[in-house]
Amino acid sequence: MLQQKTAQFMAAVLGMFIIATAQVHAQDAAKAPKLANVTILATGGTIAGSGASSTTTVGYTAATVGVQQLIKAVPELSKVANVNGEQVFQIASESMTNDHWLTLAKRVNTLLAQNTVDGIVITHGTDTLEETAYFLNLVVKSRKPVVLVGAMRPSTALSADGPINLYNAVLLAADPSAAGKGVLVAMGDQIHGARDVSKTNTSTPDAFKTTELGMLGYIQGGKPFFYRVSTRKHTADAEFDVSNLTSLPQVDIVYGYANMNTVALDAFVAAGAKGIIHAGTGDGSVAAKVKPGLIAARKGGTIIVRASRVGQGILARNGEANDDELDFVVSDTLSPQKARILLMLALTKTNNTKELQRMFYNY
Repeated sequence: MLQQKTAQFMAAVLGMFIIATAQVHAQDAAKAPKLANVTILATGGTIAGSGASSTTTVGYTAATVGVQQLIKAVPELSKVANVNGEQVFQIASESMTNDHWLTLAKRVNTLLAQNTVDGIVITHGTDTLEETAYFLNLVVKSRKPVVLVGAMRPSTALSADGPINLYNAVLLAADPSAAGKGVLVAMGDQIHGARDVSKTNTSTPDAFKTTELGMLGYIQGGKPFFYRVSTRKHTADAEFDVSNLTSLPQVDIVYGYANMNTVALDAFVAAGAKGIIHAGTGDGSVAAKVKPGLIAARKGGTIIVRASRVGQGILARNGEANDDELDFVVSDTLSPQKARILLMLALTKTNNTKELQRMFYNY
């Protein structure tokens, strides 16, 4: 009889303990911060590349690893966000085209319009990562975080930088502090803005820099730290809309150099270029042999934007050329490759050079 009562007592105590424990777990779960929902859109590149051996850091094959394998390789992602992935493309980024950009932008905007998506990470090859980032910076219609990430070494390398870069990118996209700051680039524990970042080295892991105007912040200890933001218009405040676009105007880049001629310029114009970015020497200088060709192209209806191959500095309007008289546009601080992107989008709105110049100063 005593044993039976003892057993009943113990069972009752155990039951109360189980109930109390469940209540504590429920309270802890209620107190725990809700994880953000982050979608990873994979496009290929070195981050998804593989080499012949673990020491192969050049001469590897890009775009061989799928998005699910990338996610599986970083199990820690589940601690910072609810992650799912989509394979949008599987290409090396030097093969990125306008059509790829339009497809990607439309998918990003579709996802960000959903209440179940809090942020997006895009894995991308590094060769044109800065261009895709700037394109999206101009056409994404949301203030939710969009973060591009890549790697300088393939996934099979001993010192692969892809996994930690991906972890940081997801962490950043899941953090409310990243909202409203435009499209971001997460590389090497640093946060860069899409407008000003560039790839500055052919192969080293620290290739991505915002050399003159400075990066936006760091990622350290599982948290992003922002120290500055871009003052230029972007994302939800931009005037460009690609939702109904199926193509972009042809804009080409003519590179300036000693003993330059007009062969490339003439060929681009003959091929139907709606705009030409002249990546001039110094402050966008125009060689004497090339100036007549640019003037003729402009009179024929082609928009001419003077940029610089230097990489830093503001391009002075009416400095190295009389832009007012010639009806040229200047690129401000944009690199030639980013000036091309802005001009393509601007030409979907207008071909008025005063309006185009306004856009170059605003974006």
